[in-house]
Amino acid sequence: MNYLPLDQLKNAWVFKHKSLPISDDDLTKIKPMTSSRSNVLWDQFISKQVDHPDFFKNGDWPFDNKNWSEQGKWEGIWDSDEVALPDLVLQHLNWDVNTVVYYCTDRNQVFETTWAVFQRCWKNFLFMDDGSILIGKKRKEAVQFNSNGYFKIGQKPNN
Repeated sequence: MNYLPLDQLKNAWVFKHKSLPISDDDLTKIKPMTSSRSNVLWDQFISKQVDHPDFFKNGDWPFDNKNWSEQGKWEGIWDSDEVALPDLVLQHLNWDVNTVVYYCTDRNQVFETTWAVFQRCWKNFLFMDDGSILIGKKRKEAVQFNSNGYFKIGQKPNN
């Protein structure tokens, strides 16, 4: 089994927050990976060296500033009534709505969903903003969301 029921997560509350309701249909499309599956994806696409974004170091593509092109602020939009992701993120991630995306919080916790669902539920995901990285399946573009209220956009290097 590659996925866990959403209710089994210690932070499942982020997807059931009363001020940020998610449709039942979207909830079924937010799939937390098992720890073992998360580990495989993290090792393959994020880092083989560290378990959490706080500890990226030389050799990890997210650590290398040349992989990041711009940054912006997400926190003000998150706190507002605006429902859309920041424009810079939307311009950078010009993906089809059915693109499979991975929201990687650490080695043991990766969420799989679609780009459409992430766009509708991004505020819920950003309760987990401690350096989390959003990547798309078979896509080079990436976004990292930091707890200081900023994000940065960039590209994963060729491996």
